[in-house]
Parts: sequence; structure tokens; C-alpha cells
Amino acid sequence: MEHLPTYEFQKCVTRYRGDSHDRGFSCRDQYLAMAFAQLTYRESLRDIEACLRAMSGKLYHMGFRGRVARSTLADANDAHDWRIYADTAVRLQVEQNQLVGIIVLGVGRLKCL
Repeated sequence: MEHLPTYEFQKCVTRYRGDSHDRGFSCRDQYLAMAFAQLTYRESLRDIEACLRAMSGKLYHMGFRGRVARSTLADANDAHDWRIYADTAVRLQVEQNQLVGIIVLGVGRLKCL
């Protein structure tokens, strides 16, 4: 999570007014939950909820500020604009390319250093 600066993510959230429907579970909370699910091969909202609840004492230290529940995750998936996470993915790809020494020169053209 440290490769995505908080201000970059917040710029995406602000651009698409992602936290206007916050209701206790922010875009960052949703990002953390979905990243956790992806990295730990979770297959359903029930699975994500069970695993995160098993570590409930550590969630605050992981960056979660909202309550993790299956209905909250489902509501967040419906309410938050998907373009926030698409822009975030592009930003992470740029960061990855910088880390491995690749400069993107245009659509479809890459140059290795």
C-alpha cells in the first residue's frame, strides 16, 4: 500500500466525488478491503468479511476506519464510482514502470532503460 501515495488516491476520490455517499465506509476502506481480498485470494464478500473480522483488533492499524460488514462492502461497491479504482490502477502501473526502469512513451510504445 505504500507505493500509492495517499494524496494521489485522494485526488482520484475528489475528482469523482467518491466519498459523497460515505456513510461510514470510505473509498479508502473499500480499496483496502478489495486489495486484501485480491492479495489473499478471497472469493466472496462473506469470505472477505470473515477474514477481516478475524483480525478485527488489527484493522485500525491496517488503515481501516469504517466497520467491515458484508452489507457495508456491498453498499460501497454499488455507491463508489469505479473510475476511482481505474485511475488508481493506472497510477500504480506508472509507479511499477518507474520501479522496474520502464518509461512509457505513448500508447503501446515502451522503452527500457
